[in-house]
Amino acid sequence: MILTLLIPFVDSTDDGNPARQPQGALRIAPAKRRPPAPAPQEKKARLSRLAKENNISAEEEAEIKEAFYLFAVQEEEYANEKEGVIPLREVRRALIALGLPPKNQDELVEIIEAVDPTESGFATYVPFLTICALKLKSRDSDDISNEIETAYRLFTGGGEGPITMAHLRRIARDLREEVPEQTLKDMILEANGGGGVNRVGVQDFEGVMRRAGVFS
Repeated sequence: MILTLLIPFVDSTDDGNPARQPQGALRIAPAKRRPPAPAPQEKKARLSRLAKENNISAEEEAEIKEAFYLFAVQEEEYANEKEGVIPLREVRRALIALGLPPKNQDELVEIIEAVDPTESGFATYVPFLTICALKLKSRDSDDISNEIETAYRLFTGGGEGPITMAHLRRIARDLREEVPEQTLKDMILEANGGGGVNRVGVQDFEGVMRRAGVFS
C-alpha cells in the first residue's frame, strides 16, 4: 500500500473496473473481504484533568501511575501528596518499567532537574507524569520517522535517495504498469512542489505521506 501513496492520480472512487482506472496509477488492488461482525463497544475510561492537560489517554495515565506506585514511598514532608513520592535514585527504574528509559546520562540529569526543581531528593507525581507524557510523544515521533525512512528506502532500493525518475520507472516495471514518461514527471513534481523532475527528497516524501493521511 505504501508504494501507491506517492502517486496523486489514483481515483479514490474507483469501482474496481480496470478500464476505469486512471492511467499511471501504480497500485495493487486490495482483496475484497466480508466486513467482520461489529464487536461490542467497551466503555472508554474517563480522562482526568491531568491526562487532558498532558494529551495522553486514560490507559497511558494508568500505566504511568502504576509505574510510579511501584517505587513510591510516603514521606512526612509530602503528606499532601496522596500518590506519595519517588526517591530520585528510583526515577530511572520507574522510566525503564514504562519502557521509556533515558537515552543517556545527560537526559537523565535533565529529567531529574525537571521532576525535582527544589532539589529535595524526591519526585512528585505530577511532574513525573508530565515527563512521561513528553517521552511518550517523543517515542511516537521517532517511530513515525523510522517508518517514513523505511518506506522511502522502498522507492530508492535501499539507497539514501533522492527518489528519481529511474526509481519510479523501476517501480512501474516491477508492478507491470505501463506509465507514460510525462506521468512519472508529474508524480515527482507533485511530490516536491514543482522543484524539478530530478528528485524527491525524504522531506518531500514525508509531506506526501502526511497529506495522504498515512501519518498525522
